[in-house]
Amino acid sequence: MFTRSFVLPALLAAAVFAGPVCAQEAALAATPRIPTVTVAPVAKAEVIGQIPVSGTLVPRNEVLVYPQVSGFDIQSIYVEVGDTVKQGDLLIELNSSTLAAQLAQADASLNSAEAAVRQAQSQIESAQAALTQAEATLERSQSLRASGNLSQASLDQSVASALTARAGFASATDGLAVASAQVEQAKAQRKIAALNLDHAKITAQVAGLVSDRQAQIGAIAASGGDPMLKLIANGEIEVEAEVIETALVQISVGDPVDLTIAGLGQVSGTVRLIEPTVDPVNRLGLIRITTPASTALRAGMFASGNIITDRRLALTVPSTAVQTDAGGTFVMVVRDGVISRQAVAVGLLWQDSREVLSGVTEGDTVIAKAGAFFRDGDQVIAIPAGDVK
Repeated sequence: MFTRSFVLPALLAAAVFAGPVCAQEAALAATPRIPTVTVAPVAKAEVIGQIPVSGTLVPRNEVLVYPQVSGFDIQSIYVEVGDTVKQGDLLIELNSSTLAAQLAQADASLNSAEAAVRQAQSQIESAQAALTQAEATLERSQSLRASGNLSQASLDQSVASALTARAGFASATDGLAVASAQVEQAKAQRKIAALNLDHAKITAQVAGLVSDRQAQIGAIAASGGDPMLKLIANGEIEVEAEVIETALVQISVGDPVDLTIAGLGQVSGTVRLIEPTVDPVNRLGLIRITTPASTALRAGMFASGNIITDRRLALTVPSTAVQTDAGGTFVMVVRDGVISRQAVAVGLLWQDSREVLSGVTEGDTVIAKAGAFFRDGDQVIAIPAGDVK
Protein backbone atom coordinates (compact mmCIF):
# COMPACT_ATOMS: atom_id res chain seq x y z
CA MET A 1 0.00 0.00 0.00
CA PHE A 2 2.79 2.26 0.85
CA THR A 3 4.41 1.73 -2.53
CA ARG A 4 1.28 2.32 -4.58
CA SER A 5 0.38 5.47 -2.68
CA PHE A 6 3.87 6.83 -3.28
CA VAL A 7 4.14 6.09 -7.04
CA LEU A 8 0.78 7.50 -8.06
CA PRO A 9 1.40 11.04 -6.84
CA ALA A 10 4.85 10.98 -8.47
CA LEU A 11 3.42 10.09 -11.85
CA LEU A 12 0.83 12.79 -11.56
CA ALA A 13 3.51 15.37 -10.78
CA ALA A 14 5.61 14.29 -13.80
CA ALA A 15 2.65 14.65 -16.09
CA VAL A 16 1.99 18.15 -14.83
CA PHE A 17 5.56 19.31 -15.61
CA ALA A 18 5.85 17.46 -18.93
CA GLY A 19 2.76 18.99 -20.44
CA PRO A 20 4.09 22.55 -21.01
CA VAL A 21 7.46 21.27 -22.41
CA CYS A 22 5.86 19.13 -25.11
CA ALA A 23 3.59 22.02 -26.11
CA GLN A 24 6.60 24.34 -26.55
CA GLU A 25 8.45 21.84 -28.71
CA ALA A 26 5.35 21.35 -30.86
CA ALA A 27 5.01 25.11 -31.32
CA LEU A 28 8.68 25.39 -32.40
CA ALA A 29 8.25 22.54 -34.81
CA ALA A 30 5.25 24.23 -36.36
CA THR A 31 7.16 27.51 -36.91
CA PRO A 32 8.81 27.55 -40.46
CA ARG A 33 12.62 27.93 -40.49
CA ILE A 34 14.02 30.79 -42.65
CA PRO A 35 16.98 29.62 -44.76
CA THR A 36 20.28 31.47 -44.96
CA VAL A 37 21.68 32.43 -48.42
CA THR A 38 24.91 33.93 -49.65
CA VAL A 39 24.36 37.17 -51.54
CA ALA A 40 26.50 39.56 -53.59
CA PRO A 41 25.89 43.09 -54.80
CA VAL A 42 25.50 44.13 -58.42
CA ALA A 43 28.68 46.17 -58.88
CA LYS A 44 30.70 47.81 -61.62
CA ALA A 45 33.91 46.03 -62.59
CA GLU A 46 36.18 45.66 -65.60
CA VAL A 47 35.26 42.84 -67.98
CA ILE A 48 37.43 41.58 -70.78
CA GLY A 49 36.35 39.72 -73.90
CA GLN A 50 38.78 37.00 -74.97
CA ILE A 51 39.05 34.48 -77.80
CA PRO A 52 41.49 31.60 -77.29
CA VAL A 53 43.90 30.88 -80.13
CA SER A 54 46.75 28.50 -80.83
CA GLY A 55 49.14 28.31 -83.73
CA THR A 56 52.67 28.11 -85.04
CA LEU A 57 55.42 30.65 -85.53
CA VAL A 58 56.05 31.32 -89.24
CA PRO A 59 58.07 33.87 -91.24
CA ARG A 60 56.13 37.03 -91.96
CA ASN A 61 57.73 37.20 -95.42
CA GLU A 62 59.85 34.37 -96.77
CA VAL A 63 62.24 35.11 -99.63
CA LEU A 64 63.15 32.25 -101.98
CA VAL A 65 66.57 32.58 -103.60
CA TYR A 66 66.82 31.10 -107.12
CA PRO A 67 69.63 31.59 -109.69
CA GLN A 68 68.95 34.08 -112.47
CA VAL A 69 71.16 32.09 -114.84
CA SER A 70 71.06 28.32 -115.18
CA GLY A 71 73.50 25.65 -116.22
CA PHE A 72 76.56 26.88 -114.31
CA ASP A 73 78.16 25.15 -111.35
CA ILE A 74 78.17 26.68 -107.88
CA GLN A 75 81.66 27.86 -107.08
CA SER A 76 81.34 29.43 -103.61
CA ILE A 77 78.73 29.66 -100.81
CA TYR A 78 79.20 32.42 -98.25
CA VAL A 79 76.34 31.83 -95.77
CA GLU A 80 75.00 29.14 -93.47
CA VAL A 81 71.58 28.54 -91.94
CA GLY A 82 71.08 30.99 -89.09
CA ASP A 83 73.28 33.73 -90.54
CA THR A 84 71.97 37.28 -90.59
CA VAL A 85 72.57 39.12 -93.87
CA LYS A 86 72.18 42.68 -95.07
CA GLN A 87 70.63 43.73 -98.36
CA GLY A 88 73.26 43.38 -101.10
CA ASP A 89 75.44 40.86 -99.25
CA LEU A 90 77.03 38.20 -101.47
CA LEU A 91 75.41 34.83 -100.80
CA ILE A 92 76.50 32.46 -103.60
CA GLU A 93 78.89 32.76 -106.56
CA LEU A 94 78.61 30.71 -109.74
CA ASN A 95 81.42 29.79 -112.11
CA SER A 96 81.52 32.83 -114.40
CA SER A 97 84.29 32.02 -116.92
CA THR A 98 81.81 31.21 -119.70
CA LEU A 99 79.73 34.25 -118.89
CA ALA A 100 82.81 36.48 -118.94
CA ALA A 101 83.70 35.12 -122.41
CA GLN A 102 80.16 35.80 -123.60
CA LEU A 103 80.48 39.39 -122.41
CA ALA A 104 83.79 39.77 -124.24
CA GLN A 105 82.17 38.41 -127.39
CA ALA A 106 79.29 40.87 -127.00
CA ASP A 107 81.81 43.71 -126.60
CA ALA A 108 83.50 42.68 -129.85
CA SER A 109 80.17 42.54 -131.68
CA LEU A 110 79.31 46.00 -130.41
CA ASN A 111 82.66 47.40 -131.53
CA SER A 112 82.15 45.85 -134.99
CA ALA A 113 78.67 47.33 -135.28
CA GLU A 114 79.89 50.78 -134.24
CA ALA A 115 82.66 50.55 -136.87
CA ALA A 116 80.03 49.68 -139.48
CA VAL A 117 78.13 52.83 -138.50
CA ARG A 118 81.22 54.96 -139.01
CA GLN A 119 81.79 53.33 -142.40
CA ALA A 120 78.19 53.94 -143.39
CA GLN A 121 78.54 57.57 -142.39
CA SER A 122 81.64 57.86 -144.65
CA GLN A 123 79.75 56.29 -147.53
CA ILE A 124 76.96 58.81 -147.05
CA GLU A 125 79.44 61.68 -147.20
CA SER A 126 80.97 60.25 -150.40
CA ALA A 127 77.54 59.69 -151.96
CA GLN A 128 76.51 63.21 -150.97
CA ALA A 129 79.55 64.66 -152.75
CA ALA A 130 78.91 62.57 -155.87
CA LEU A 131 75.26 63.64 -155.87
CA THR A 132 76.19 67.32 -155.57
CA GLN A 133 78.62 67.04 -158.45
CA ALA A 134 76.14 65.15 -160.67
CA GLU A 135 73.38 67.68 -160.03
CA ALA A 136 75.74 70.57 -160.86
CA THR A 137 76.78 68.88 -164.10
CA LEU A 138 73.15 68.27 -165.02
CA GLU A 139 72.33 71.92 -164.43
CA ARG A 140 75.15 73.09 -166.72
CA SER A 141 74.19 70.54 -169.38
CA GLN A 142 70.63 71.78 -169.38
CA SER A 143 71.82 75.39 -169.86
CA LEU A 144 74.12 74.42 -172.74
CA ARG A 145 71.46 72.33 -174.39
CA ALA A 146 69.04 75.25 -174.19
CA SER A 147 71.56 77.51 -176.00
CA GLY A 148 72.26 74.80 -178.60
CA ASN A 149 75.85 74.25 -177.49
CA LEU A 150 75.34 70.66 -176.23
CA SER A 151 73.99 67.60 -177.89
CA GLN A 152 70.96 65.74 -176.61
CA ALA A 153 73.09 62.66 -175.99
CA SER A 154 75.36 64.56 -173.63
CA LEU A 155 72.34 65.92 -171.73
CA ASP A 156 70.90 62.42 -171.43
CA GLN A 157 74.19 61.21 -169.99
CA SER A 158 74.17 64.01 -167.41
CA VAL A 159 70.61 63.11 -166.41
CA ALA A 160 71.58 59.44 -166.00
CA SER A 161 74.60 60.38 -163.89
CA ALA A 162 72.44 62.50 -161.59
CA LEU A 163 69.93 59.69 -161.14
CA THR A 164 72.72 57.26 -160.32
CA ALA A 165 74.15 59.64 -157.74
CA ARG A 166 70.77 60.06 -156.06
CA ALA A 167 70.35 56.29 -155.89
CA GLY A 168 73.84 55.94 -154.40
CA PHE A 169 73.04 58.55 -151.75
CA ALA A 170 69.76 56.78 -150.82
CA SER A 171 71.56 53.45 -150.57
CA ALA A 172 74.23 54.93 -148.33
CA THR A 173 71.53 56.44 -146.11
CA ASP A 174 69.79 53.07 -145.81
CA GLY A 175 73.14 51.46 -145.02
CA LEU A 176 73.59 53.83 -142.07
CA ALA A 177 70.11 52.91 -140.74
CA VAL A 178 70.99 49.20 -140.96
CA ALA A 179 74.33 49.76 -139.24
CA SER A 180 72.66 51.81 -136.49
CA ALA A 181 70.12 49.02 -135.90
CA GLN A 182 72.95 46.52 -135.62
CA VAL A 183 74.58 48.74 -133.01
CA GLU A 184 71.38 48.76 -130.92
CA GLN A 185 71.13 45.00 -131.24
CA ALA A 186 74.76 44.59 -130.20
CA LYS A 187 74.16 46.88 -127.19
CA ALA A 188 71.18 44.77 -126.10
CA GLN A 189 73.19 41.57 -126.42
CA ARG A 190 76.03 43.10 -124.43
CA LYS A 191 73.57 44.22 -121.72
CA ILE A 192 72.22 40.68 -121.46
CA ALA A 193 75.74 39.27 -121.28
CA ALA A 194 76.66 41.80 -118.59
CA LEU A 195 73.53 40.98 -116.59
CA ASN A 196 74.22 37.26 -116.83
CA LEU A 197 77.75 37.82 -115.59
CA ASP A 198 76.42 39.98 -112.77
CA HIS A 199 73.85 37.29 -111.90
CA ALA A 200 76.67 34.84 -111.36
CA LYS A 201 77.05 36.65 -108.02
CA ILE A 202 73.83 35.98 -106.10
CA THR A 203 73.18 38.66 -103.50
CA ALA A 204 70.55 39.22 -100.81
CA GLN A 205 67.60 41.17 -102.17
CA VAL A 206 66.51 42.05 -98.61
CA ALA A 207 68.03 42.01 -95.17
CA GLY A 208 67.08 38.91 -93.27
CA LEU A 209 67.87 35.58 -91.67
CA VAL A 210 68.98 32.50 -93.60
CA SER A 211 66.42 29.83 -92.69
CA ASP A 212 67.26 27.06 -95.19
CA ARG A 213 70.08 26.11 -97.58
CA GLN A 214 69.84 23.57 -100.38
CA ALA A 215 72.78 24.80 -102.47
CA GLN A 216 75.96 22.71 -102.55
CA ILE A 217 79.33 23.57 -104.03
CA GLY A 218 79.71 21.90 -107.42
CA ALA A 219 75.99 21.52 -108.02
CA ILE A 220 74.58 22.92 -111.25
CA ALA A 221 72.39 25.96 -110.68
CA ALA A 222 68.86 25.55 -112.03
CA SER A 223 65.83 27.82 -111.87
CA GLY A 224 63.48 24.89 -111.26
CA GLY A 225 63.14 22.69 -108.18
CA ASP A 226 64.00 23.74 -104.65
CA PRO A 227 65.35 27.23 -103.99
CA MET A 228 69.05 27.55 -103.28
CA LEU A 229 68.38 29.49 -100.07
CA LYS A 230 65.43 30.71 -98.02
CA LEU A 231 65.54 34.01 -96.16
CA ILE A 232 63.20 35.36 -93.48
CA ALA A 233 62.87 38.99 -94.55
CA ASN A 234 64.16 41.30 -91.82
CA GLY A 235 64.10 38.32 -89.45
CA GLU A 236 60.40 38.97 -88.75
CA ILE A 237 58.54 35.97 -87.33
CA GLU A 238 54.87 35.97 -86.39
CA VAL A 239 52.15 33.57 -85.25
CA GLU A 240 49.80 31.96 -87.73
CA ALA A 241 46.72 30.83 -85.78
CA GLU A 242 43.38 29.23 -86.59
CA VAL A 243 40.12 30.68 -85.27
CA ILE A 244 36.65 29.18 -85.52
CA GLU A 245 34.46 31.03 -88.00
CA THR A 246 31.92 32.18 -85.39
CA ALA A 247 34.66 34.05 -83.52
CA LEU A 248 36.26 35.68 -86.57
CA VAL A 249 33.65 38.44 -86.70
CA GLN A 250 34.63 39.52 -83.19
CA ILE A 251 38.29 40.04 -84.11
CA SER A 252 39.72 43.23 -85.61
CA VAL A 253 43.15 44.10 -86.94
CA GLY A 254 45.09 45.75 -84.13
CA ASP A 255 43.51 43.75 -81.29
CA PRO A 256 46.08 42.97 -78.56
CA VAL A 257 47.00 39.34 -77.89
CA ASP A 258 48.45 37.70 -74.78
CA LEU A 259 50.65 34.85 -76.02
CA THR A 260 52.56 32.00 -74.46
CA ILE A 261 55.37 30.68 -76.67
CA ALA A 262 56.93 27.34 -75.91
CA GLY A 263 60.26 27.85 -74.18
CA LEU A 264 59.92 31.65 -74.01
CA GLY A 265 56.91 32.25 -71.78
CA GLN A 266 54.57 35.24 -71.96
CA VAL A 267 54.85 37.76 -74.78
CA SER A 268 52.51 40.41 -76.18
CA GLY A 269 51.31 40.48 -79.76
CA THR A 270 48.92 42.26 -82.09
CA VAL A 271 46.54 40.96 -84.74
CA ARG A 272 48.10 42.02 -88.06
CA LEU A 273 46.05 40.16 -90.66
CA ILE A 274 42.72 38.36 -90.88
CA GLU A 275 42.49 36.20 -93.98
CA PRO A 276 39.26 36.76 -95.95
CA THR A 277 38.42 33.08 -96.42
CA VAL A 278 37.42 30.18 -94.16
CA ASP A 279 38.36 26.55 -94.73
CA PRO A 280 35.14 24.86 -95.93
CA VAL A 281 36.12 21.57 -94.27
CA ASN A 282 37.14 22.50 -90.73
CA ARG A 283 35.35 25.93 -90.64
CA LEU A 284 38.49 27.66 -89.39
CA GLY A 285 39.98 30.95 -90.55
CA LEU A 286 43.62 31.99 -90.38
CA ILE A 287 44.95 35.11 -88.69
CA ARG A 288 48.48 36.48 -88.35
CA ILE A 289 49.73 37.89 -85.03
CA THR A 290 52.89 40.00 -84.86
CA THR A 291 55.34 39.39 -82.03
CA PRO A 292 58.18 41.51 -80.63
CA ALA A 293 61.50 41.00 -82.42
CA SER A 294 63.64 38.41 -80.67
CA THR A 295 66.57 36.27 -81.72
CA ALA A 296 65.08 33.46 -79.63
CA LEU A 297 62.04 33.11 -81.89
CA ARG A 298 62.16 30.16 -84.25
CA ALA A 299 59.79 29.27 -87.05
CA GLY A 300 57.83 26.16 -86.14
CA MET A 301 57.49 26.93 -82.42
CA PHE A 302 54.06 26.43 -80.83
CA ALA A 303 52.17 29.42 -79.43
CA SER A 304 48.85 29.80 -77.65
CA GLY A 305 47.01 32.62 -75.96
CA ASN A 306 44.00 34.90 -75.98
CA ILE A 307 42.93 37.73 -78.26
CA ILE A 308 41.54 40.68 -76.30
CA THR A 309 38.47 41.70 -78.28
CA ASP A 310 36.90 44.05 -75.72
CA ARG A 311 37.67 45.70 -72.41
CA ARG A 312 35.15 47.86 -70.56
CA LEU A 313 33.66 48.83 -67.19
CA ALA A 314 30.24 47.18 -66.72
CA LEU A 315 27.69 45.98 -64.17
CA THR A 316 28.61 42.49 -63.01
CA VAL A 317 27.34 39.70 -60.79
CA PRO A 318 28.98 36.42 -59.78
CA SER A 319 28.80 34.01 -62.69
CA THR A 320 27.09 31.45 -60.41
CA ALA A 321 24.24 33.92 -59.82
CA VAL A 322 23.07 33.75 -63.44
CA GLN A 323 20.66 30.94 -64.25
CA THR A 324 18.81 29.86 -67.37
CA ASP A 325 15.68 27.79 -67.82
CA ALA A 326 12.81 27.55 -70.25
CA GLY A 327 11.71 31.01 -69.21
CA GLY A 328 15.04 32.64 -70.10
CA THR A 329 18.06 33.99 -68.25
CA PHE A 330 17.53 35.38 -64.76
CA VAL A 331 18.97 36.14 -61.33
CA MET A 332 17.31 35.91 -57.89
CA VAL A 333 17.22 39.36 -56.33
CA VAL A 334 16.89 39.72 -52.53
CA ARG A 335 15.01 42.78 -51.24
CA ASP A 336 14.14 43.11 -47.53
CA GLY A 337 14.69 39.40 -47.04
CA VAL A 338 12.29 38.39 -49.85
CA ILE A 339 13.36 36.77 -53.12
CA SER A 340 12.14 37.88 -56.55
CA ARG A 341 13.10 36.40 -59.91
CA GLN A 342 14.49 39.03 -62.29
CA ALA A 343 15.03 38.45 -66.00
CA VAL A 344 18.38 39.81 -67.25
CA ALA A 345 20.37 40.18 -70.44
CA VAL A 346 23.98 39.12 -70.01
CA GLY A 347 27.19 39.88 -71.84
CA LEU A 348 30.82 38.95 -71.31
CA LEU A 349 31.97 36.21 -68.97
CA TRP A 350 35.20 37.28 -67.30
CA GLN A 351 36.90 35.14 -64.66
CA ASP A 352 34.21 34.55 -61.98
CA SER A 353 31.96 37.43 -63.00
CA ARG A 354 29.25 37.88 -65.62
CA GLU A 355 28.38 41.16 -67.29
CA VAL A 356 24.72 42.19 -66.91
CA LEU A 357 23.42 44.40 -69.70
CA SER A 358 19.91 44.97 -68.35
CA GLY A 359 17.46 43.84 -65.67
CA VAL A 360 19.25 45.00 -62.52
CA THR A 361 20.86 48.19 -61.27
CA GLU A 362 24.03 48.89 -59.37
CA GLY A 363 23.59 48.14 -55.67
CA ASP A 364 20.95 45.41 -56.11
CA THR A 365 21.61 42.23 -54.14
CA VAL A 366 21.45 38.82 -55.79
CA ILE A 367 21.81 35.27 -54.56
CA ALA A 368 25.39 34.39 -55.36
CA LYS A 369 24.84 30.64 -55.60
CA ALA A 370 22.21 27.94 -55.15
CA GLY A 371 19.54 30.32 -56.44
CA ALA A 372 17.84 27.44 -58.27
CA PHE A 373 16.51 26.15 -54.94
CA PHE A 374 14.39 29.25 -54.30
CA ARG A 375 11.25 30.78 -55.79
CA ASP A 376 9.54 34.15 -55.95
CA GLY A 377 8.36 35.28 -52.53
CA ASP A 378 10.62 33.00 -50.47
CA GLN A 379 11.96 34.57 -47.29
CA VAL A 380 15.67 34.27 -46.62
CA ILE A 381 18.35 35.54 -44.32
CA ALA A 382 20.96 37.22 -46.54
CA ILE A 383 24.63 36.89 -45.67
CA PRO A 384 27.14 38.86 -47.82
CA ALA A 385 29.62 36.61 -49.59
CA GLY A 386 32.53 38.24 -47.81
CA ASP A 387 31.10 37.29 -44.41
CA VAL A 388 30.85 33.58 -45.19
CA LYS A 389 33.55 31.62 -43.34
